[in-house]
Amino acid sequence: MNQVQAGKYRPYPQIDLPNRQWPDNVITKAPKWCSVDLRDGNQALINPMDMKKKLELFTLLLKLGFKEIEVGFPSASKVEFDFLRKLVDDKLIPDDVTIQVLVQAREHLIAKTFEALKGVKKATVHLYNSTSVAQRKIVFKKSQEEIIALALEGVDLVKKYEKAHEGKIFLEYSPESFTGTELEYAAKICNAVTARWGIGSERKVIINLPATVEMATPNIYADQIEWMSNHLNNRENVIISTHTHNDRGTSIAATELALLAGADRVEGTLLSNGERTGNVDMITLALNMLTQGVDSELDFSNINEVLDVVERCTEIDTHCRHPYVGELVYTAFSGSHQDAINKGLAFQKKKEDNFWEVPYLPIDPADLGRTYESIIRINSQSGKGGVAYILEKNYGYQLPKAMHPEIGRIVQEVTDEKGRELEAGEILNIFKDNYFKIKKHISLVEVAVSSDKKISTCTLTYTYNGEKVIAKGDGNGPIDACKNALMKDYKNDFTINSYFEHSCGDKSSAKAIAYIEIQTPDIHSCFGVGKDSDITTASIKALFSALNRAYK
Repeated sequence: MNQVQAGKYRPYPQIDLPNRQWPDNVITKAPKWCSVDLRDGNQALINPMDMKKKLELFTLLLKLGFKEIEVGFPSASKVEFDFLRKLVDDKLIPDDVTIQVLVQAREHLIAKTFEALKGVKKATVHLYNSTSVAQRKIVFKKSQEEIIALALEGVDLVKKYEKAHEGKIFLEYSPESFTGTELEYAAKICNAVTARWGIGSERKVIINLPATVEMATPNIYADQIEWMSNHLNNRENVIISTHTHNDRGTSIAATELALLAGADRVEGTLLSNGERTGNVDMITLALNMLTQGVDSELDFSNINEVLDVVERCTEIDTHCRHPYVGELVYTAFSGSHQDAINKGLAFQKKKEDNFWEVPYLPIDPADLGRTYESIIRINSQSGKGGVAYILEKNYGYQLPKAMHPEIGRIVQEVTDEKGRELEAGEILNIFKDNYFKIKKHISLVEVAVSSDKKISTCTLTYTYNGEKVIAKGDGNGPIDACKNALMKDYKNDFTINSYFEHSCGDKSSAKAIAYIEIQTPDIHSCFGVGKDSDITTASIKALFSALNRAYK
C-alpha cells in the first residue's frame, strides 16, 4: 500500500469564497517591501553573519531602495542587540527607513527589545505567536482562547514600553503558521490584536499572514488572503503583509496571487535565502513586475554587485539557473534559440520604439548590468548562427548569412571531438586556422589594380605549387580582373558566387574584411576570408583563401 492509499497525506481543503475577485485583478503598482534578510535570512545560515557582514548587507539593502528592513531579534542574542545599537549609535538609519525587530510575547524579551530600540525614530515591533491547529495541539497544548490571551498579553506589553519610547512605534502581528490555521480563528485573533492596540488612521497595524509552511497551491493562498481581507475589522487601517516560504516551490506565484487578492506588503529575502526551503525571492518578484511594465521601486540595475554582496555575506552560492540572476539564465546553447536571439537583438537595434521583444529573453540583460557577451555560447548542441554571433559580437567579423552553415559545421566538428563547450577565443582560433592559416598551394605575393571608367586591370604576383607567377588580366572590377589574370596559368576552374565586405575596428586602425564564395565544377561551394588595410587587397586575399580551402 502506498502512502496516499494509507491516508498519510490528504488534500488541503478548499476555501469557501464563491465570489472571489482576485483572478480578474492585475498588479499595477509595487507593494511595500520589507527585507528580512538580516533576521529570517540570517537565522537560516550555517554560519550566521558577524557585525561586518550585517553592516555590509544592511548598506546594500538601503542602496537597493528598501524602506522597511527587519534588522533582527535583539532580545535573542548579544550579536543581534549590538548590531541594532551600532545602527543607532553610528546614525546609520536614514530618516525615511523604518527598521523592524522581532520579539515574542514575553516581558523580559520586550523590555530588552525596547532597550535596543532606544534612539530609533521609527520602528516596527513584530510580535508573533503560532496559531495553527498542529502547533496548538502538539507544541503548546493550548486552546484557542489561551493562544489569543498570549497574543493580547504581548500587545499590552508593547503598549506599555511604547509609552516611554521617544520615537514612533508601529505594530506588526503575525499569526505564525497562518496557512495551518482555521480562517475564522485567524480573523478572530487578528481582530482582537488590532482592537487591543487601538487601530486607527494614525495607528495602522500590519497584519502579516505568513505561509510559514507552504501547504497548498498558490490559488489557495490567494483565497485565504482575500477571505481575510473581507473579514478584518477596520480594513482600511490594516496593512496586509505576506511572508511566503518555498516548501512547494511556489512562493513567487503565491505572493503574486496574494497581491492580486489584496495584500499590501511583502516580506522576503534576496535570492530566496531563508529557513528550510527559503523565503520568497524579492529580486524575482521585483523583476517579474519590471517585465510587466510595473516599477518595483527597487533598484537591481547592478545585479552582479547584489550577487557578490549576498553570496559573501551568506556564504551561499547562487544557482546558475536562478531566475534573472543566474550565470546561465541569459545563455543559449541551442542552435534554434541562438538564431532567434541573434535576429531579435539585430531587430531591436534597428527599430524605432523601445519596446523589448527579443525571443527567449523576457528582460534586457543590460537593465540588470549584465553584458551580452555570454548570451550565446557554443557546444555540440549549438547552431551555425551562434558561431557567427560570437565572431561578430566579440571580434567584429560580420559573416554573410550564406557562410553560417560552413563555419557552423567546422566548429561543430571540434565540439564533437572535444565533448565540451568552446570558449570564444577557441572559436576565433578555429576561424583563423580555417580561413587565414590554411595550408597553401597558391599564395598571393603582390597585387596592383588600376581602373578606368569601365575596365579594371589587375597585375598579380603569386606562387603556385612553389613557382612564382606574374600575370595580368582585365575585368569589370578588381575581383573579376584578378580572376581573369589567375586563369591564364591556374589549372583549377571556379566561378565566383558572392562577395561581401565590411570594416572592422575603430577609424584609426580599421581593417577591411572581405568574404568571397566560389563554386567549383563539382558543385562544391566554398568561402574564403581576407583582411587588409586596403579593401581591394582584402578581396584578393579572400579569393586566394577560398581557392586554398576548395583545393586542399
